[in-house]
Amino acid sequence: MISIENFILITISAPLIVCVLTPLISKNSILRDCLGPIGGVISSWGAFNIMSSALNNQSINLEIIKIAEGISIGFKVTPLGAIFGLVASFLWIFAATYSIGYMRGNKEKNQTRFYTFYAMAIHAALCLAYAGDLLTLFIFYEVLTFSTYPLVTHKQNEMAQKAGRLYMSILVGSSVILLLPAIIWVWVATGSLEMSQSGVLNGKINLAYTPLLLAMFVFGIGKAALIPIHKWLPAAMVAPTPVSALLHAVAVVKAGVFTMLIVLTNVFGIDFLAKTGASDWLIWLASFTLLATSIIAIYKDDLKARLAFSTISQLSYITLGGALATSMATQGAALHIITHATGKITLFFVAGALYVGAKISKISDLNGHGTAAPLIFLSFFIGSLSIIGVPPMAGSWSKFYLILGAADSDYVVVIAVFCISTMLNAFYLMEIPARAFFFKKEREINLKIPKLILIPTLITSLLTILLFFFIEPFQNLTSMIVSKI
Repeated sequence: MISIENFILITISAPLIVCVLTPLISKNSILRDCLGPIGGVISSWGAFNIMSSALNNQSINLEIIKIAEGISIGFKVTPLGAIFGLVASFLWIFAATYSIGYMRGNKEKNQTRFYTFYAMAIHAALCLAYAGDLLTLFIFYEVLTFSTYPLVTHKQNEMAQKAGRLYMSILVGSSVILLLPAIIWVWVATGSLEMSQSGVLNGKINLAYTPLLLAMFVFGIGKAALIPIHKWLPAAMVAPTPVSALLHAVAVVKAGVFTMLIVLTNVFGIDFLAKTGASDWLIWLASFTLLATSIIAIYKDDLKARLAFSTISQLSYITLGGALATSMATQGAALHIITHATGKITLFFVAGALYVGAKISKISDLNGHGTAAPLIFLSFFIGSLSIIGVPPMAGSWSKFYLILGAADSDYVVVIAVFCISTMLNAFYLMEIPARAFFFKKEREINLKIPKLILIPTLITSLLTILLFFFIEPFQNLTSMIVSKI
């Protein structure tokens, strides 16, 4: 019988073992490429067992190193962590499989290096998901940044190097200058770096300074991509499409909004935020980011650039849900981590398929080509419906909870923001399948999609539908996030 603590080790160790083995067997490309999907299956198995234990209210703690009283490096599974851990590990199976088809189909160089750092990034994301305290959270937040830098700069041309510099300067700069001091402030105020389901700051900090501390956390978590610290995300689109999928759906930005929600719920506490009004300003910043980036997305002809600004907008749904400081909104924010991940990874898979199949990267070049790859464009259509929030797609659940949360907090303006954003989502996403199926073809192309790209794309699009009908376990977990508040 495997203990739950050992399941944590299995889940986080599988990608680390893949990372170590990949360069050692680089000469056998078939075996090397198979490591990622195999690691994903093993991690998912562990993450599923961890989630099952979390649903049964089992306490899961694994202390690795105790540095001092209240300061340690270790793992503790929270309901939110169980969700993120399963999302990151399960989607890694399809991202790793897709990567094989993309890297081979596009004849990319340095594939061994790519798979090595890809696995390291997954390891960091999973350690972040199960972080038991703020120190562990910060360490693996940084490991995730540094492990994805070689992926962003994979092509090693001038554009990639420039994007890498911007990526590192914003993410490392924000975390060192703001996030780390905010964590130190919490330690000074509470005497510990531990987190609690109901927050740790109530009665421990001068209420006048609470908005300042929250601002340090918010702008220190650069991976959440709020304006004005969002520019690294569109710039990182120079990376290969599997990296874009990793950034947008599996690990990086999801790690950002996961960290944001953990801080709002387990450091400040929803009740504390609602009582003090410390997050009121964040509601307006997230609303502005949500609408502004949706409008920018409309004017982007490059498909990956449009999807990048779409991601920034969708991340703001999660931050906004946490900032509203109601049970329903927090549940909606947590659910949106899952629903956006499955929808957006599908959209990026399609973008990569079009690039590998016919070197198409511009939306204006898609006119009339729907019949050349109907399954690919159908997948994009399904993923888009989920992002928009149309039943029976998974995204409709999270948006429903978020709107209910806005109503609970009496923010009628936020309900209007959600409605306007949904219309903008439909406008900039539905243009892609509309052009493919209903516009006049301007030129002939030979669009051949490798099976290792097509199959993961079809599976993730199907997941967006299945999640609508089998969302209950995740709903139960999200209700546990707010049940002790």
